[in-house]
Amino acid sequence: MESDLFNQEKTKNYKKAIIVGASSGMGKELCRLLIRDDYTVGITGRRENLLKELQSESPARIFYRAFDVRDMSKTAKGLRELIKELGGLDLLVLSSGTGFINEELDPEPEFQTIYTNVTAFTDIMTYGYRYFQKHPPGHLVGITSLGGLRGNPSAPAYSASKAYQAIYLEGLRLKNRKSGDNISITDIRPGFVDTDMARGDKIFWMAQPEKAASVIFRAIRKKKRVAYLSKRWRFIAVLMKLLPRSVFEKL
Repeated sequence: MESDLFNQEKTKNYKKAIIVGASSGMGKELCRLLIRDDYTVGITGRRENLLKELQSESPARIFYRAFDVRDMSKTAKGLRELIKELGGLDLLVLSSGTGFINEELDPEPEFQTIYTNVTAFTDIMTYGYRYFQKHPPGHLVGITSLGGLRGNPSAPAYSASKAYQAIYLEGLRLKNRKSGDNISITDIRPGFVDTDMARGDKIFWMAQPEKAASVIFRAIRKKKRVAYLSKRWRFIAVLMKLLPRSVFEKL
């Protein structure tokens, strides 16, 4: 009986998604929302035990590969295997990232941030874009940050890396428009979300991962170019952009 149900699940015409960084937080909650919206989902992360735990919630429709995105020799292989297992791909979400409060400018956390948020980000986004060029239409989603709008003295590598991500996604969006590749590009810009990434004191307007995932899910369905998490952060973003440098540097 269980085998029959499993086979029925596999033969249904589900949409297909991969979430890179789904072992916890926003990625994990987004996986659950996509499952409810008739997707089969491939999930990745470093912690295999957490991926297995999430897969157990819907074993016929969740597939996983455990790897560190900074090990680019394993990333492409893992994505290829998931795409084959899913039977194609419609949506690729990159939710993996890191950041540190680093007042002392220790080199290790700075470069760890760069390897994850810049090098690995570029590796995955170029892989996804080139795949969708050959298999249109497709949808690429990157989780950047409101923190990428201006520099941060306590986390300079993080804010710089998030600015890179936002500009890179904009470049891909312009490339798609120019070439007509039929690829949607969405930039999700969260404020503070209650995950392992939210380090430090004086954190306000903290969103829970479930709330964050619902905002991301709606932005995906609407194929938004840029979405802030949540709406009130959109007004903060406008203020941050308009604030003169001379004023910002005194804050």
